[in-house]
Amino acid sequence: MNHDITDLLTSLQAEHDRAAARADELRRQIDHLTTALGEAEARLSELVAASEVFAELEPDSTASQPVELSAAYQAIVNAFNQHPNQDFRVRDLYDLLAMPTDDPALNVTRSRLGRLTHQGFLTQPGRGLCRKGT
Repeated sequence: MNHDITDLLTSLQAEHDRAAARADELRRQIDHLTTALGEAEARLSELVAASEVFAELEPDSTASQPVELSAAYQAIVNAFNQHPNQDFRVRDLYDLLAMPTDDPALNVTRSRLGRLTHQGFLTQPGRGLCRKGT
């Protein structure tokens, strides 16, 4: 009978070792995929930001046409409409709108503010400052 228990314990230990090795391998795969996903998402964010910046640099066919207000533009315009006498820096807007403050996103917003200023929605009372236009 003792021999049967020893065989059973040996078998259980072997099964435990196989399961532990499989779990370790899956953890390594998860770590690798998590890192790869983070890198891919960062690159995607950079490409989206670059695309938006270049799209905004494209010359308009007529300078008097109003800016098409995407959701991002609309959020910016709404913030200035709610605080018409307040000067904002880009980071102030991000705090107000609870937006992420990664560098590509900040650059896109700076570009949007420049375009809104060019179109007359905003004025620039000082370097890096914007205010609702009159």
